[in-house]
Amino acid sequence: FDFLCPLSSRPARSSTPAPWLDDSLRAHRTGLRPAERKWRKTRLPADLASFHALLSTFSSSVSAAKATFYHSKFQASASNPRKLFATFSSLLNTPPPPPPSSLSADDFVNHFEKKADDIRSSFAKPNDTAGPAHTALPCALTSFSPLSPDEISRLVTAGRPTTCPLDPIPSSLLQTISGDLLPYLTSLINSSLTAGYVPSVFKRARVAPLLKKPTLDPSDINNYRPVSLSFLSKTLERAVLGQLSCYLSQNDLLDPNQSGFKTGHSTETALLCVTEALRTAKANSLSSALILLDLSAAFDTVNHQILLSTLSELGISGAAHAWIASYLTGRSYQVAWRESVSAPRALTTGVPQGSVLGPLLFSLYTKSLGSVISSHGLSYHCYADDTQLIFSFPPSDNQVANRISACLADISVWMTAHHLKLNLSKTELLLLPGKECPFP
Repeated sequence: FDFLCPLSSRPARSSTPAPWLDDSLRAHRTGLRPAERKWRKTRLPADLASFHALLSTFSSSVSAAKATFYHSKFQASASNPRKLFATFSSLLNTPPPPPPSSLSADDFVNHFEKKADDIRSSFAKPNDTAGPAHTALPCALTSFSPLSPDEISRLVTAGRPTTCPLDPIPSSLLQTISGDLLPYLTSLINSSLTAGYVPSVFKRARVAPLLKKPTLDPSDINNYRPVSLSFLSKTLERAVLGQLSCYLSQNDLLDPNQSGFKTGHSTETALLCVTEALRTAKANSLSSALILLDLSAAFDTVNHQILLSTLSELGISGAAHAWIASYLTGRSYQVAWRESVSAPRALTTGVPQGSVLGPLLFSLYTKSLGSVISSHGLSYHCYADDTQLIFSFPPSDNQVANRISACLADISVWMTAHHLKLNLSKTELLLLPGKECPFP
C-alpha cells in the first residue's frame, strides 16, 4: 500500500466557506454534480433540461440566501456607519494592492514637517495677531471629574483594540485582563484628570502613512496621509471627551452646522443638509451658488495659543484648561514605514492625527468661522475641515458676485488670523442658475 497508494498531503481550504451557505444549499449543490455528470455522459436533451432546472433553482436559492444574510447585516449595523460602509466595501471589487515604492520613513517625516512649516511660515505670530474679544459666560468648566472603576472599565472595553508599537501589550489583551488592572487604570486616569496633567508617555505617537486611495500612485509622497495609532492614551482622551462634550452640549457651545465628530452625524448628514437647502431654493425659484472650501493640512497647523485662548472664551478654565494645555504641548512623533522608524520629531502646532480629542478641539477652533459667513447672508455646513457655503438669491440679483467676493475676502482674513490656509486647487464653486444667471 505504501508503494501503490503512498500517503500524500493537500493544502487546507484557503478561504472560509460563504456564511450564507447552509446545509440545505450544500445538499442542493451536491445533487447538481450527478445531474451534470449524467448529462455530460449521455448528452441527452432531457438530461440537460433536468440539469438546468436544478441549476436555476440552486442559483435562486443562493441569491435569496445572500439577500437575507446581507439584509440582516445592514439592519444590525444601521446605527454604526463604520460597520455599514465596511459591509458595502466587502461587496465591491477591491482594487489590486499598490506596487512597492522606494519611499523611506525619513522621506515621510520630512515631507509632513515641510508641508506644515511652509504653511506656518506665511503667518504672523499669535502675539502679532489681534484675537476676538473675550465674552464672559455664565457657565464654566474648571475641572474634570474623577471616574468610577465601572466607567473606566466601559471606556477600556468599548474602544477599538487598535495596537500601537508603543503600547506595552496588545490592546485586545489589555481589554481581556482589564478587570485585573482596573485599580491601576482608574488611579492613573483620575490622577491625570484632577491634576490637569497628561503623562509624557501618552504624548508620543507612532505615525503610519496610509495611501489616500488605492488607485493613487504609491511612489508620490503627496498621496499619503498620516495616521497615529495608540490605545491607552485614547482611553484617557475618551474620559475627557465625554465630560467636555457634555459641557459644550448643555451650554449650546457647539456649532449646529458641523456634522463632523458629532454623535448621530456623519457625511450623510452633511450631504442631506446641503442637498435640502439647494432643493428648497430651487422650489422657491431661486438660484444658488455652492462654494466648497478645502484647507491644506488643517489639523497640522492649528496654533496652540489661539486654540487655548478660544477655549478660555468658551468658559474652560482652571485644571480643565491646564489638562488640555498639557495635552497639546510637549508632543512628539515618529514615522513607521515598513521595517524602518524615523527619529522622534517634536510637534509644536496642530492636534494629534487619529486622536480621540483632537477632532473636537479642531471644531471648537473653527467655530467662529460660522459667524463670519452668516454676516454676509450665506448659509453653510461643515464636515471636519471641509466647509460648504450656500447662497440662494433671485435670478435678477446683480450683486451676487460682489457679495460672494466680500464673504470670501473676510473668510481669507479669518483663515490668516487662525493660521489656516485655503487649498485653492481643491476649492470649487458650483452655480445652479434660475431663469437668468447674474454672473458674466
